[in-house]
Amino acid sequence: MKNYTILITFMFALALMSCENTNKKVSTDVVKNTKSAVEHAELGTSPAISFEKVNHDFGDVIQGEKVTYSFQFHNTGGSELLITKVSTSCGCTVGKYPKEPIKPGQGSEIEVTFDTHRRKGIQNKTITVLANTEPNNTQLRIKANVVLPENQ
Repeated sequence: MKNYTILITFMFALALMSCENTNKKVSTDVVKNTKSAVEHAELGTSPAISFEKVNHDFGDVIQGEKVTYSFQFHNTGGSELLITKVSTSCGCTVGKYPKEPIKPGQGSEIEVTFDTHRRKGIQNKTITVLANTEPNNTQLRIKANVVLPENQ
């Protein structure tokens, strides 16, 4: 009976030790858990994303061109900003974003490329930025008037 008690104690201790989290990466729990984000905001320690501008108009562009614009932003909050996803309203638009955390006071950019191939007329596209902020998403917008080349 004594051997079983020692064995059970050993297995219990081993199970507890295996549960230790040694992951040193930045937690994205705030992105998934709005309550956490609100708690950080109340403490004044949550990250905050501030864009220089959230709309960009390319004006007239010739059909077939790829045009690019970089949305500049800063982390105006009190902890590291982590962008976890940038999605676009259409496959013709692609967003590139920094994968590493942005420290408070630092900035970076989200580069958006719009492919005008097979597009015509006024185009409005939305880019959604998901981050560990409150609210957890920000919408950026681009606009262009796609015109046909003169030889068509």
